[in-house]
Amino acid sequence: MHELTIFQAFVLGALQGLTEFLPVSSSAHLALTPWVFGWEPAGLGFDLALHVGTLVALFWYFRAQWRELALGGFTLLRNGKPVDDRSRRALYIIIATIPAGIAGMLLNDLAETVFRAPIITAIALIGFGAVLWIVDARAGRIHAIDAMTWRDALVVGFAQVLALVPGVSRSGSTMTAGRALGFDRESAAVFSFLMSMPIILAAAILKVPHAVAEMGFTAPLIVGVFASAVSGWLAISVLLRYVARRSYGVFALYRFALGAVILVLIATRGGW
Repeated sequence: MHELTIFQAFVLGALQGLTEFLPVSSSAHLALTPWVFGWEPAGLGFDLALHVGTLVALFWYFRAQWRELALGGFTLLRNGKPVDDRSRRALYIIIATIPAGIAGMLLNDLAETVFRAPIITAIALIGFGAVLWIVDARAGRIHAIDAMTWRDALVVGFAQVLALVPGVSRSGSTMTAGRALGFDRESAAVFSFLMSMPIILAAAILKVPHAVAEMGFTAPLIVGVFASAVSGWLAISVLLRYVARRSYGVFALYRFALGAVILVLIATRGGW
């Protein structure tokens, strides 16, 4: 693993936190930033270590919801089936997590190599930006999160699998699926954030020890995680306020612009 400077770690951490919850693909930004600026890649281990910061942001911002989900989980275990709204919500989070968990184990090697090619990232940014915009514009506001069924949760869970490709965006794919199913923007965003926690936590448990073993508890790692936590909290609070009143169109435009810039860089550098 390349030894980062504190500045590089801060930039990558801030990018991770800001883009993890915005539908613009954090993995794309982490993969492309070193490529654009000529830095040595930090490695997927460091990228995943930054998820500790976004986990902190998730836990803190949604602490009331996590308490309800924990209680719902205990109720689900005790009764063997959902018996109230919070146990159903806990079950839906579990259902939504399963597809991405399986796909992550099966496609981990591709996610670390082939999928991180800049040309794939650029195409994914532009293509799924168009899907995000079209689906959001046509969906309208129909259902709140309380109307979710286990089938809806499973569909959103399969959408999360697409995020293994940098440029797709985990939050973008799951929020798009939520909108396609007829949920209002805020409900789609909240469920997307809540369902991200098990996957992020699992990735952190599996990968962070390797990153720490290679880097140690160095200043760059600490700075990166801290920057990720602060910027992640900011991204959640800003996005939820924004989507309560406006469409996802601005994020699609950003994805188009970023994808176009990457394609230009690929063409001028003469490589894929």
